[in-house]
Amino acid sequence: MSTLKIGNLAPKFNLLNQREEKVALKDFLGFWVVLYFYPKAMTPGCSVQACGLRDTMKEFKKRKITILGVSPDEPKKLLKFEEKEKLNFDLLSDVDHDLAEKYGVWGLKKFMGREYMGILRTTFIIGPDGKLKHIMDDVKTKTHHDDVLNWIIENS
Repeated sequence: MSTLKIGNLAPKFNLLNQREEKVALKDFLGFWVVLYFYPKAMTPGCSVQACGLRDTMKEFKKRKITILGVSPDEPKKLLKFEEKEKLNFDLLSDVDHDLAEKYGVWGLKKFMGREYMGILRTTFIIGPDGKLKHIMDDVKTKTHHDDVLNWIIENS
């Protein structure tokens, strides 16, 4: 669970996307940013979540909302994910999980009786001023796109 507080400046980043282009948070000042951390490209829950965002992109663009997905996958795998699911937003590669640690979403997970370190599925909504406006740490992959859009509409 993240220790970041609403109203704080969002931790900065400069990561490679699926096309190995650098993407920095400062590039999006003046826009809403949905920075969502997901465990692994091309897995069922992550695909459902990404496709929901893809299918809602027209609504996000209309409201000047940028979507950025972050996982510990290499850019090449992210490119395959983009192509397979026809995604229309940047996927950022956080291989060393530095950004996940900055945002407090790299932690102990349990799956089928086994414990390991990984991404805790979390979404950060960052305002046009670069400050954290909302943290969603109970993400429902099937409704994530609507949950994010509705929160921004109600709070902007």
